[in-house]
Amino acid sequence: MDIKGRLALFTLKLVGRLPLRWSRRLGRVVGWLAVLVRGETLRLTRINLARCYPAMETGERERLARQSVVHTAMTGFEVATIWQQPWSRSEDQIVRVRNQQLLTDEVDDERGVLVLIPHIGNWEIFGMYLATLGPSTAMYAPPKLAALDPVIRGAREATGANLVPTDMRGVRALLKALKGGEIVMVLPDQEPDSGGDFAPFFGRPALTMTLAHNLLQRTGCRCVFGFGKRVDDGFELVLLPAEQAIYSDEQKVSLAAMNRGVEACIGEAPEQYQWEYKRFRRQPEGKSGIYRRP
Repeated sequence: MDIKGRLALFTLKLVGRLPLRWSRRLGRVVGWLAVLVRGETLRLTRINLARCYPAMETGERERLARQSVVHTAMTGFEVATIWQQPWSRSEDQIVRVRNQQLLTDEVDDERGVLVLIPHIGNWEIFGMYLATLGPSTAMYAPPKLAALDPVIRGAREATGANLVPTDMRGVRALLKALKGGEIVMVLPDQEPDSGGDFAPFFGRPALTMTLAHNLLQRTGCRCVFGFGKRVDDGFELVLLPAEQAIYSDEQKVSLAAMNRGVEACIGEAPEQYQWEYKRFRRQPEGKSGIYRRP
């Protein structure tokens, strides 16, 4: 293990020993420091918010940008705690599950359920919770720092999730799981390396993954959206219905509906979305250049 890996693992384990309330406080401090130094996270967040909320008053958009940077830092510190504390303690920190019947009704119906989980709040605790409801499968890409892999993998598998690679073998495993009536978790708001098409996201073209559309078409499974919203005393797990259009045979119709579903989730807690992600890096005419420093 190299020095960088050792340091990262030591930091992760050290922060992971903190109670949730203290990891949040530490994350909040680090987030505000990132705001004060006007770093890259804040710069990218401002660009994306201006693109997605052009009609928002400038001062309000700036407040939202700063809040988002702070919440992003809080997520990172929270995750260290959640990965290392017993699941029973994490479960106690789930104060409520909103619209749980959207998921449990489908599971009871013995049909596969595709759960789309955008990068809002804390998606780790949401995914771990889903795995407690029944057989669950999700794709997993090992981190660049190999030293962190046992911690992350162990945490995600602790409640029963089956992790599969992010390649065709993994896609086949997702198909098999859905056809077998299982829960499959997919993050729908990342720009795909392959298998993507452009669809509107906040009214702007964004390269959007086609994986969810293909899974829906090939298995006849049902679909819901969900995320772990940060609240004062823990987490509220939120489930929202997918539009009927997401099941359309037409790929562009389905992708647009999926992006609208992500937008609906963001609308529940816009400050907790990871706005620094370069979602508009590629455009139909090529690379956009909007993230390039002047």
